[in-house]
Amino acid sequence: MAEPLLRVEDLRTYFGTPRGTARAVDGVSFIIEKGETLALVGESGCGKSMTALSVLQLVPEPAGYIESGRILFNGVDLLDYTWEQMRAIRGKEIAMIFQEPMTSLNPTFTIGWQLVETMAVHGAPRNTQTRRRAEELLARVGLHEPGQALRQYPHELSGGMRQRVMIAMALANEPDLLIADEPTTALDVTVQAQILDLMRTLQKETGMAMLLITHDLGIVSEMANHVAVMYAGQIVEYAPTRALFREPQHPYTQGLFASRPTRAHRGQDLATLEGTVPQATAWPPACRFAPRCPFRWQTCATVAPNYLNTAPDRLVRCHLYDPTIPDRPANAEHRVAAARAVKPEVAS
Repeated sequence: MAEPLLRVEDLRTYFGTPRGTARAVDGVSFIIEKGETLALVGESGCGKSMTALSVLQLVPEPAGYIESGRILFNGVDLLDYTWEQMRAIRGKEIAMIFQEPMTSLNPTFTIGWQLVETMAVHGAPRNTQTRRRAEELLARVGLHEPGQALRQYPHELSGGMRQRVMIAMALANEPDLLIADEPTTALDVTVQAQILDLMRTLQKETGMAMLLITHDLGIVSEMANHVAVMYAGQIVEYAPTRALFREPQHPYTQGLFASRPTRAHRGQDLATLEGTVPQATAWPPACRFAPRCPFRWQTCATVAPNYLNTAPDRLVRCHLYDPTIPDRPANAEHRVAAARAVKPEVAS
């Protein structure tokens, strides 16, 4: 089999804090095939964005550091690269759309200057031809007056226009992998739909792969081939998108779907997950979801669950699916069946 475009193996990204070591990313593994989209989902603070920053080696220093793991891009471990070698990778072979375009764009330079500079850093000349390409990029991402936009400053554009500029900058050097961190946050529903349509179209045209970071399951159903669900610094479930939407297996994934507003909830209260997300400096010692899990039993608080294959191309980190656990409740199969009875809206 061909080597995947990106393979992350047992990645651990930690932070030193006055309260102890915060294990923000703690043993994360996943792959992204060429041309495919992997969605990384979970609550705020679960480690999604820090996983992305780790791939690009942009972990805030000196408090943050990558403790261990491997990040194989086209078969080469990026953790062996020097800072200068990573600068050549960022923005060219791997590009990123950050959460908030207003803070990602420099307010003191025009859009045109920033787009041209994005290409010039990777060898393009600062000339009329490159500026023409910048204008073409803005037209490609749907800005109706790209020539005027080149002369404008970020504060003169709307939120949707700034997000389109960020996408244009990310695509300027035709990357093999695009990391999109909450690309539609703070945009209204209409603009959200336009941005997602744009990203799908550009992905088909360029053949790039995508790591999509979001907490919005609706976006996941439209965009992703596979989904990795994160909780407390770990991936707790991995599956093809259709399989996950039809049959979420991990209790945390089921809780996410149950708390999602759908037509079936009209006039009814949404389900909630009891408790709160633990601190990264004090993860529970065994199953990290155990304090909030409706299916927990004694072993969940003392033994860390294995990462189990429950079907081809499906993984789940939960004792409910492990028949080797000695004190697994006799009715565990019924619990699993009840869990599988969750019927979220299926991805189309």
